[in-house]
Amino acid sequence: MSSRRGRITDEEMNELISKLQLLLPESRRRNVGRASAGKLLKETCSYIKSLHREVDDLSDRLSQLMATMDDNSPQADIIRSLLRS
Repeated sequence: MSSRRGRITDEEMNELISKLQLLLPESRRRNVGRASAGKLLKETCSYIKSLHREVDDLSDRLSQLMATMDDNSPQADIIRSLLRS
């Protein structure tokens, strides 16, 4: 990227937008040409929010599961070792 006070060229911006579009599941599924930058940023924000909700849900489910397990059980040991990884 350009080193002029953090400015980037139109070409660099287009490349970044294309890369971002490839990361979004909805954009990949539609397999449409390049979306507008504004629409893509809105989709990105929405996707990140949904990922946050999913992480929160999975964290809650894991906490509930751990609360029902015996601390010395093999399953609890496996989960603890996975969380340390």
